[in-house]
Amino acid sequence: MSEMSPKALRRELDRLDRQVEALVRYCARLEEENRVLRQSQDSLNAERASLLEKNEMARSKIESMISRLKAMEHH
Repeated sequence: MSEMSPKALRRELDRLDRQVEALVRYCARLEEENRVLRQSQDSLNAERASLLEKNEMARSKIESMISRLKAMEHH
């Protein structure tokens, strides 16, 4: 392996430093995006649970109305 001149070594270290800084920024951006996505997922899961509960309540009320209507038919 040939030795690098001090200038070439400095340029290579600077290049590597820029790459590391870019990777750190990229990781920070991904962490923030991940945080936002998890927050959104939590919100959507809560909304889904609420909608499922409302759906079940509506189903129960409709079943009750159907039962009352059937009972009225028989009288």
